[in-house]
Amino acid sequence: MKKTFIALLGLLMYTQAPAQGVSNAFAPEELVNPLMGTDSKPSLSNGNTYPAIAVPWGMNFWTPQTGKMGDGWAYTYTADKIRGFKQTHQPSPWMNDYGQFALMPLTGKLRFNEDDRASWFSHKSEVAKPYYYSVYLADHDITAEITPTERAAQFRFTYPKSDSSYIVLDALDKGSYVKVLPKEQKIIGYTTKYARGPLPNFKNYFVIYIDKPFSVAHTWRNAALVKNTLEMQADHAGAIIGFKTTKGEKVGLRVASSFISFEQAELNLKRELATDDFEATKQKARDTWHKAMSRIKVEGGTTEQQRTFYSCLYRTLFFPHKMYELDASNQIVHYSPYNGKTLPGYMFAGTGFWDTFRALYPFLNLAYPSINKEMQEGLLNDYKEGGWLPEWSSPGYADIMVGNNSASVVADAYIKGLRGYDINTLYEALLHGANNEGPMTAVGRAGASYYKELGYVPYDVKINESAARTLEYAYDDFAIYQLAKALKRPQQELDLYARRSQNYRHLFDPATGLMRGKNKDGSFQSPFNPFKWGDAFTEGNSWHYSWSVFHDVEGLIGLMGGKQRFVAKLDSVFSLPPVFDDSYYGGVIHEIREMQIANMGQYAHGNQPIQHMIYLYNYAGEPWKAQYWVRQTMDRMYKATPDGYCGDEDNGQTSAWYVFSAMGFYPVTPAVNQYVIGAPLFRKTTIKLENGKEFVIEAPKNNANNLYIQAAKLNGKRLDKNYITQEDIQRGGKLRFEMGAEPDKKRGTQPEAVPYSFSSEEKQISQK
Repeated sequence: MKKTFIALLGLLMYTQAPAQGVSNAFAPEELVNPLMGTDSKPSLSNGNTYPAIAVPWGMNFWTPQTGKMGDGWAYTYTADKIRGFKQTHQPSPWMNDYGQFALMPLTGKLRFNEDDRASWFSHKSEVAKPYYYSVYLADHDITAEITPTERAAQFRFTYPKSDSSYIVLDALDKGSYVKVLPKEQKIIGYTTKYARGPLPNFKNYFVIYIDKPFSVAHTWRNAALVKNTLEMQADHAGAIIGFKTTKGEKVGLRVASSFISFEQAELNLKRELATDDFEATKQKARDTWHKAMSRIKVEGGTTEQQRTFYSCLYRTLFFPHKMYELDASNQIVHYSPYNGKTLPGYMFAGTGFWDTFRALYPFLNLAYPSINKEMQEGLLNDYKEGGWLPEWSSPGYADIMVGNNSASVVADAYIKGLRGYDINTLYEALLHGANNEGPMTAVGRAGASYYKELGYVPYDVKINESAARTLEYAYDDFAIYQLAKALKRPQQELDLYARRSQNYRHLFDPATGLMRGKNKDGSFQSPFNPFKWGDAFTEGNSWHYSWSVFHDVEGLIGLMGGKQRFVAKLDSVFSLPPVFDDSYYGGVIHEIREMQIANMGQYAHGNQPIQHMIYLYNYAGEPWKAQYWVRQTMDRMYKATPDGYCGDEDNGQTSAWYVFSAMGFYPVTPAVNQYVIGAPLFRKTTIKLENGKEFVIEAPKNNANNLYIQAAKLNGKRLDKNYITQEDIQRGGKLRFEMGAEPDKKRGTQPEAVPYSFSSEEKQISQK
């Protein structure tokens, strides 16, 4: 009877307690799971992320390294050993890293090889926060802790009683240098390792201070220990220092680095760590995250949805990361990956515009415009020092992916209101990139001469992924046209880019109702399989890329035979089976597998080309279908768990899709001031704008069943449009949705409800 009573009491207490309750104090940084997306591998990406212990847009990140040093899969959730704690700048495993080095504490036998020094660990003894990481290294009986600043970090290693306690420094291969300075309790060195180059004069200089004297000091090179040698330069150099420890003794490390010099690394350390102890640095890092993430407050929804939202928001605040530093005179300077010099001004790196032009940069322009102003100034320096705008910076020009999407990144920033930088030189850079082949296919425009002459990049002239290039170039020309209008450029220039923005039409095949590669002689590629990945397209097939007319959905609707046929085509994406032709790749790439297993037909949300597609229902008179599929995608494809993404996270882009969509709208057309409405996830979202105003999105009846918009009001006035504008948000105010369980098939169906399309603008101009 007693046991029964206790059991009933326990059950009563459980049912009365809030399930997975959130503290009343608003602390978004505590809701983040940095391990979201880490349960990944080359054959299947659930995010391909690593836990980045850093501050927003910091120059350096830190991560526990479970994979081999030099392996892009730095941390995988299924691993059971840690090899070290690595300073990283890695944007994705496919791009790999640059300027990395690692630290590892150990006890017992002196070991430095990454396999020998590795230790078993458990996620049960691991704490991962954006601003703090802790893990128990079982083989060494050591607890390791890290907390970051922008260019520095503090470590705290808690040792057992041991006569043989050590710290191993691994400066990695490809040319590295270390020097131990026992009297100063200090190690200095540099690493020259990078995955994408060439990078002239590239070094990441580091300084490390240990707050305990050491009695052992060795260096090592490659696989050989060099005892009692305090300096080493080799292909693969490292150092070991050792001491006796008592049980529970904490040893602190203060670490900083610089892409410029040892002196600058010292300056970065003194400026950012000053006299702070570990806890003070940790609190400052937490405060930094709290301030950044508090720009957006969500209320309502489940705890899991809030965790997912803030875990995604966390991922949007890293790349491109700062590569600039502050010199002794507090002047902004940077190492140039283009000429190897130290030069004045901003520099950022580690992002691919093919991914991030779609939502990440529009998100920065909405919520964090001041950091994107710095990024725009960094792009100016890219152009001045390298001669081109980067399409993938890692940290210099990387020859990967297609498009000329720097046009979108530059134009969207200016059109969304950013000012105070040399936009005219950036516009010059856009024209240069749009009309010339670059030093590699991923810079400028591959096939530029064909595109200018024929209006498309031909399929049969040995330029890969020609249809994808053509579609993206057409949109990029639209972005240039938009910026040209804003800058009041000559009418002839406006007409040229307006005309070129229509080049997507050359690839539309009326027989299939889809986009298709076209040969130089004007004939379509044959044979044609719309389910074939790659070939004329990039990491997708025709069913994915046929929607890549961001700027002229009305024109695309016309090509497809009107709104009814357009909607039927959109519906087909979800109703078709997830069949595929992988012959171009010679095997199943992970993006194919992620589409196949998602149970959403041909909808491949795990990759970028189709991520805007759901919102196109708003252009064709059936916005309730956008509301349904947006909610389906948020609910099914995202969770704050190690397998929480449905493909590569990709530098904040896939996360930005979720953040935007959860707020209730999405930037289908960057370089236009509109956001297309979907379906808000939370009952209330408050955006604190940099101009001091607040924009509030309310949906008080929102829940899992009430996912359809019945009515909307903007600042108390009825809103029947399927979009809101940048100006609506920047003025501050309230957008209120009435939600219901059944779709309202009248709201948002009128012609005036439709978001911007270039063809609509042209009609309006011609009628004047």
